[in-house]
Amino acid sequence: MSQDPEQQRAESEARGAELREELAITDLRRAEEEEAKAEEAIAEAQQDESKKERKRREAEERARAAAEEAEKARTAAAAEADEARSRAETLSGPVSGAAVGSPGLGGDPKAAAAAAAPAPPAAGSVPSADERPELYVAAAFAGAFLFARILKKIAE
Repeated sequence: MSQDPEQQRAESEARGAELREELAITDLRRAEEEEAKAEEAIAEAQQDESKKERKRREAEERARAAAEEAEKARTAAAAEADEARSRAETLSGPVSGAAVGSPGLGGDPKAAAAAAAPAPPAAGSVPSADERPELYVAAAFAGAFLFARILKKIAE
C-alpha cells in the first residue's frame, strides 16, 4: 500500500486546497456576521437616537406648557392683586389711628407679607441643628469613619 511520493504530494496539495477553501468560506461567513452585527448596531443606535429626540421634544413641550401655565398664573395673580387693590382703595376711607391694627399692615400686600414674616435670627445667635441638616450629614460621616477604623483594628 505504499503510494508513489508524487501521488502523496498531489493528495496533500488537494487536501491543502480544500482546507484553504473551507477557511475562505469561514472567513466570508465571519465577515457577513460582523457586517450584520454592525448593521444591527447602526439600527439600534438610530432607534436610540430617535427615542432621545422624541424624549427631548416631549420635554420641550412640557417645558413650554409649564411656561404657558406659569404665565397664565402670573397674569391671574396680577389681575387678582389689582382687583384686591382696587377693592381696598374703594373700601378704605379716612384712616384713623384706632383703625390701624399694627404698623406695616394696610392695603399693601407687600407690607402685610413683611409683617407676617418671621423675624430674622439675631446676629450672635446660633441656629439649631434642625436648621442645619449638614450637621447630621457630617455626624453620620464621622460615625461611619470611626466604625470603619474600629472594624479595621478588630480585623488585624
